[in-house]
Amino acid sequence: MGILVNKETKVIVQGITGTQGSFHTKLMLDYGTKIVAGVTPGKGGTVVHNVPVYDTVNKAQSMHQADASVIFVPAQFAKDAAFEAIDAGIKLLVILTEHIPIRDSMEIMAKAKMEKTIVIGPNSTGIITPGECKLGFMPAHIFKPGVVGIISRSGTLTYEIANQLTARNLGQSTCVGLGGDPIVGLSFVDVMKMFRVDPVTKAVVLIGEIGGDLEERAANYIIEDGFEKPTVAFIAGRTAPPEKRMGHAGAIILGKAGSAESKVEALRAAGVHVADTPAEVADYLVKLPGLKEKSIFNSPQS
Repeated sequence: MGILVNKETKVIVQGITGTQGSFHTKLMLDYGTKIVAGVTPGKGGTVVHNVPVYDTVNKAQSMHQADASVIFVPAQFAKDAAFEAIDAGIKLLVILTEHIPIRDSMEIMAKAKMEKTIVIGPNSTGIITPGECKLGFMPAHIFKPGVVGIISRSGTLTYEIANQLTARNLGQSTCVGLGGDPIVGLSFVDVMKMFRVDPVTKAVVLIGEIGGDLEERAANYIIEDGFEKPTVAFIAGRTAPPEKRMGHAGAIILGKAGSAESKVEALRAAGVHVADTPAEVADYLVKLPGLKEKSIFNSPQS
């Protein structure tokens, strides 16, 4: 049982008839995700991978009472899609779309906050509870059930570090891709609060990058609220030049703010082990007393 999603979560896919929506719906279904409906305006009545398609989220919701929606629609339609899902009463949105205008993202977050809807993304790789449910792009075969929670701003580094953990017999409880945009729904602190009360999660990995202050806020949370679960971090972009965006829309250093140096300094001051390389994350965790023994997953070949 992971945080936010599990094998019982009922899911709608918005944009299911598009190339990416259809392709990843098949992969999510193969993984065991309970996708109950798809939505594409004008395509109601059709079927994709045996999943019924509706014209509106409201119609899909009236038939299936979904818990979550995965949004695959193009950036210019993403705000309307998110608003439609929120208005239909869906309480968890995973927005994978990139290049959503910042103003649209701000309006999505404001409406979600008002309606108490959780948003993962935009520009997210999604969320996976290994062995139970996957919402997004993540390559499922590298994730195994276990006790390490991962919170990440980088999709590729999530895969790399999860793969390293799995190779060392350390499975994962839940992996959350926060998204690489300047405005995102969940923060490191939001997910750390969930992992804190999750009995399965015994250690946490933070994968940060330059830009913004989410990592510094996580460090303050650890200090001020006494977050007690062992935490290891990796910060990407240590050699990035200032004033130049690197990769994600949110990855830009302005002055000292948002630099890798300030994030590493803040996390180390909070007692977090900050790895110099992605591989060092697994090296550190595997040495924690009893962590491997608590992992549900015990064989990298299983």
